[in-house]
Amino acid sequence: MTRRGRVALALGAGLYLVAWLTGSPALYPVAVGLVLAPLLAWVWLALAPRPVRLSRQARRQEHFEGDDVDVALEVEVELGVLPPAPVVARERLSKLGGRETKLRRLAARRLAARYVLHALRRGRYAVEEAQAVLQDPFGLATFAVDLTAPATLLVYPRLVELDALFSDSGAALADGRRLLMRRPSGFELHSVRDYEQGESLRRVHWPSTAKRGSLMVKELEDAPRDEVAVLLDARANGASAAAFDAQVRAAGSILRAHVKRSRRTVLLVNGSSQALLRANTLDDWTPALELLAAAEPDGHRPVELLLAEQARLVARALEVAVVTSVLTPGLVERIVQRALARRHVSLVYVDAGTFDGRARRREAGLLRLQAAGVPLAVLGAGDDLAAVLAPAPVPSLEVSRA
Repeated sequence: MTRRGRVALALGAGLYLVAWLTGSPALYPVAVGLVLAPLLAWVWLALAPRPVRLSRQARRQEHFEGDDVDVALEVEVELGVLPPAPVVARERLSKLGGRETKLRRLAARRLAARYVLHALRRGRYAVEEAQAVLQDPFGLATFAVDLTAPATLLVYPRLVELDALFSDSGAALADGRRLLMRRPSGFELHSVRDYEQGESLRRVHWPSTAKRGSLMVKELEDAPRDEVAVLLDARANGASAAAFDAQVRAAGSILRAHVKRSRRTVLLVNGSSQALLRANTLDDWTPALELLAAAEPDGHRPVELLLAEQARLVARALEVAVVTSVLTPGLVERIVQRALARRHVSLVYVDAGTFDGRARRREAGLLRLQAAGVPLAVLGAGDDLAAVLAPAPVPSLEVSRA
């Protein structure tokens, strides 16, 4: 029963008492009506046909940040003897809060409604709660039915198409050859077997030899390595959501540019769970978009540690692209060490302060990276992402005639 119903019930009881004390017969019908109205409304809702199933569907399959999302609701109602009551769908979506939508009747057992979520940001929006609320026309009573309808709406980042990248200029020439022409492979331990006469003792697997009492050698297999690793720094650093969205767009655009070139690519989101994904062709591009859409700045591990651990896929990749808004001395040192070791690395630095209205600031770490020959791209609020990630134009030389 609603607050209005309880007030009507209390008012009816008080009016009945006044009629009895003053001996006024004309007040009795009014008092009885005020008492019966909320009670009858509650009984009607309790016995009316109830919703049993809720379905939710967006008009389009893919949604990108800034799009309006058109959502269609449909509720199936059980059959009953009493006439059906008006129904309102009450939902609570993560990041958006609660909303109520009045359903209209399409058939005896079907109710439907539509609503629009305007200009959504990139992210993962989960339906945390869904209820169908039956209510009488006068608002005297309500009856809520929980409807289990788990659903998730993904809004993908809006990426830019790039034919070339800023890191391509000098993308690491090594011994006169471009790095991307190297064969991205290594050798990993596959199994052990008995030693055969004439084999090198360097292949002996000493732990198995000690255990078996006879010489055992390592059986190695050629293990391909990832050519490119895109490392998205998703640490919780207090930067605005707009700044992190810019990081996601930059990382996704770089990843897509490499995948278009048919390069073996891996994406690592340095968040709380450190999600890892391989993307080799545009045919399986949807998982990468889903990972980028769900990325949140909730990590705590410094990104330079991932570059230091040589056993990790990111550190072993032939080329690493780091996207971050936190330029710590440790990260600068790690990138410089990788560059001096002739292992290609590039950096996209998102100036988070500009997204909060602050002026651009030249970081000392950027100057050191530039001096070490590391390809850099600096992205601020209002910058054209495609122009920032594209190669710098080559200055033309004008030849004057004597």
